Order: sequence, then structure tokens, then C-alpha cells
Amino acid sequence: MIDKVSVEAEEAVWPSAELSVILPTFNEAENIPIVIGLLDEALHGIAWEAIVVDDNSPDGTADVARDIASRDPRVRVIRRFGRRGLSGACIEGMLASSAPYVAVMDADLQHDETLLPRMLQELRHTDTDLVVASRKVEGGDIGSGLSSFRAWGSNVANRLAQKLLNVSLSDPMSGFFMIRREKAEALAPKLSAQGFKILLDMVSSAKGRLKIRELPFTFRERQHGESKLDTLVTLDYFGLLLAKYAGDVISVRFLMFGLVGASGLFVHLIALRLFLVVGSFEFNLAQTAASFVAMTSNFFLNNQLTYRDRRLRGFKAIQGLLTFYAVCSVGVLANVGVASLIYTEPSYWWFAGASGAIMGAVWNYAASSALTWRKG
Repeated sequence: MIDKVSVEAEEAVWPSAELSVILPTFNEAENIPIVIGLLDEALHGIAWEAIVVDDNSPDGTADVARDIASRDPRVRVIRRFGRRGLSGACIEGMLASSAPYVAVMDADLQHDETLLPRMLQELRHTDTDLVVASRKVEGGDIGSGLSSFRAWGSNVANRLAQKLLNVSLSDPMSGFFMIRREKAEALAPKLSAQGFKILLDMVSSAKGRLKIRELPFTFRERQHGESKLDTLVTLDYFGLLLAKYAGDVISVRFLMFGLVGASGLFVHLIALRLFLVVGSFEFNLAQTAASFVAMTSNFFLNNQLTYRDRRLRGFKAIQGLLTFYAVCSVGVLANVGVASLIYTEPSYWWFAGASGAIMGAVWNYAASSALTWRKG
């Protein structure tokens, strides 16, 4: 009887959450206490919870969030090991919720938490499935949250998404939205756990079946820490665009590997030309040396981007590089052999080099996925 009464009392104080706010984090230890406090103020009178999904941050973000959770049962923590990426964190957080509505927002304080009640009202009282906080509709603004270069890049990315994927959103790059949980669950099997643009993935995967409303908001400046987005995420974004454009027939990871391989082709050709002209190497030796230069470039790009969820560090990265050389050695043999057959005169150096490099690509992907970046 005592247990029953205490449970009922606790439920009276903390009713089941109507709204789950998903906070994907990596090195946000300073921001987490602030954002939880802001949510408490903004969502007064609403039964809410915050689900912090942390990618094993070295700054102790999970510990900070867990300390808050020990005092506030509305806060939950999911700590992820061996996998990383904003999209995957968002998916795990949404699937961990039992609330009828789930919101995704950054924990870096750049998203305006005071918009959440209005977003919730839209879902409660209309047939809208998805409410997006947009910087591009009337009344919205990128504010000082993006540099001029990143703002330009965001605009280009928006236009590509709208054109290639037929996405009608004004701001498909937004990372701030709220959706009915059952809709998120239905879409989850189609979503990529890689990448960082979960909204674009969801909208394109829904193929026009979501009723969407956009609300304006001003993108704020980050207060603590640094942005986790580096220049390599451009390749990540194009991989997602191509995968969705192809109807998800090819995985995002394979396309990412292909994009890195394409960059490796340019590295290969530049190195080959240098070895031929500057080093005066014999062609077979130049082609072999250029292959290893390109492989080295591909390994580090793939380690940073394609396999960021399995990223190798320290001594393991050295082991991984050696393994990458080993598993790609068959590809190098095919590369050099085919290039040698095609190379008949100096003016065809580029065609011979490219043909040989392409021949090794398929083997490289299969072997490296299975051995170099194998799941632990």
C-alpha cells in the first residue's frame, strides 16, 4: 500500500511526458545545465522531459547531465559508445521516447526554446505532423549564429535539397523541429544513422506524406564550446543527397566512400604527374607511388568522415592505415596492371592513371569495411 501511494504521489508531481525534447550532445558540458534551465522556464505548465543523447563526450557531458537527472526525473541520459553522429543520436532519442510529441534541438543554445510551446500548440490543435523552426520564412533570421561563409553554404545546400529531392521546405537544413512520435517511428527504419541533417532525411523519406508547418525563429550565437561541424561534413551532406536522390538503393556510407574515392582520384593524378615530371619516375613506379599517396589520403578522409562512428585514433589509426594498405594491395595490383596496358604514350598518362585507379575502388570499399573499420 505504501509503495502504491508513493508511486501515485510521484505520478501526481511528474505526470507522463507529453513532450520529449531530444538533445544530441558532444562536448556540451557547459551548456547542458543552462539549456535544461531554459527548458524548465519555457515549458512551464507542460509535461515535458529532456533526453540527452551523448556520444561519449570527453568533456564529461554525460556525467553533468546524469547529475542533473539524479535531481530532476524529467531528465534522462543515453550515453553512446562506438557510434557517433547527430542523426543517429536523434533517432535513438526519438525511439526512446513514449511521449506523443518529440522535439529535436541543439544543446548549444543556438535554438530558441521559447518557440517550443507554440510548436506544441500547432501539433495539438491542427492536423500538422511536423513543425519546423525556420530561419528562412518571414520573421526568421540566421542572426549572428552563422558566419557569412557558413550562411552562404547553408543557402546553397538548401537550394540543392529543394531542387534534387523536391523538398518544399524553406529551411531543410534546420536542426530544430517537433514531430508526432508515431510519424517519427514510422520513418525511423528509412533514415540514415550517419550524417547531421536528420530533418532533410525525414522529409525526403516521407515522400510528401507529412503535413508540415514552418515557424520563424532567429538563430542565436553559440555561448560556450565550438561548433562540431567541420568542412568535411560537405561530403557527408552530398552523400545524403545522392542516396535520397537514388531512392536509397545505395547506402549513404557507400556513397560517402565513393565521394572520398573521387577526391582520391584527383590526389592520385596530381601525385602521378609530379612523380612523372618532377621525379622522372618510370611510369609503373610512378603509378604505384601515386596509388599509395591516394590511399593514404583516402584512409584519413574516410576515418574522419565515412567511418566517423568507428573512427580510429592513436595507435589504432596507425594499425588501421597499415591494414588499409594491405587490403587495398589487390586493388593496387589491378590498378597498376590495367594502367600499364592502357599507357602507350605520355599524352595518355591521365587516362591510364584514372582507369587503373577506378579498377581498385570496389575492392577497396568491401575490404576496408570488413577489416579496417570493422565493428568491434
